[in-house]
Amino acid sequence: MIIVDDGSTDNSEEVVRSWVEKAGFRLRYVRKENEGPGSARNRGVEESRGELLMFIDSDCEADPEWLKTIYDKYSDEKFDACGGPDASKGDFTPLQRAIDFSMTSFFTTAGLRGHSQKPLAKFYPRSHNMGMTRTLYEKVGGFGELRHGQDIELSHRIIKSGARVAHIPDAIVYHRRRTSLRRFFRQVFNWGVARVNLAKIDRDMLEPLHFVPAVITLLSCLVLLGFLTDPEEFGAFFELGLGLLLALSVLGGIRQRDAAVALYLPLVICAQIFGYGFGFMFAFFKRFILGQDEWVGFRKKYYD
Repeated sequence: MIIVDDGSTDNSEEVVRSWVEKAGFRLRYVRKENEGPGSARNRGVEESRGELLMFIDSDCEADPEWLKTIYDKYSDEKFDACGGPDASKGDFTPLQRAIDFSMTSFFTTAGLRGHSQKPLAKFYPRSHNMGMTRTLYEKVGGFGELRHGQDIELSHRIIKSGARVAHIPDAIVYHRRRTSLRRFFRQVFNWGVARVNLAKIDRDMLEPLHFVPAVITLLSCLVLLGFLTDPEEFGAFFELGLGLLLALSVLGGIRQRDAAVALYLPLVICAQIFGYGFGFMFAFFKRFILGQDEWVGFRKKYYD
């Protein structure tokens, strides 16, 4: 295992080095100046050996069978790249499990993040659970410079190259989600911005489904404004939206077997859809309507 420290300012180095002797497997620590996640992952590849390269994010924990599941699949099929889903664990907080449900439910993500065998748009392996061969890495190149979305951009190059991409639903990592609604909103806002930046690189990375959160956000604002000014005229639309939100929240609470999750979900689902929707709309207006360069200043000021 190679851990690349991209310029952290806490005691990460001390913690990792304390595990080098007692880990029970080869553990390497590499420290570099902060240049973003793509550069850090590329450095990890440079420091690695072997043909099959796996990536996992720092806020994820691999299932004990994660590597075995992937290696068995690779031994049978010799794929060029792979990806799998993320999930929650019982020791996650109710908020984190609510976020997990919102991020993995087909009703809120349309299966785009690897949790459905029939997603409504292309499945792109993402860095929290992603693998590729060294041969493919040398062919298509490594991660790009985008701070948000660089894993999707690499996956797009992989798919365009004609590589064999395996979706492995049993290769699970446990994704420890954001610890506050504010941080979660900031995260999904950046994803909305990133989708527009990806589209400026290649329009094929912008599919009709990616507009849906922005459309829902815009319609919700119009319905809310109409309900506040004319409750009788817009009451039915407001009640329909609220009913769907509550029904989905109850479903999430049942699946997570926790009433607290159901209580968090109305706020979490709204934060996810509106955060992504506003980020997408602001970036789309800035980049496609005004024709400006990649939106970096707003993210750097408020969201890094």
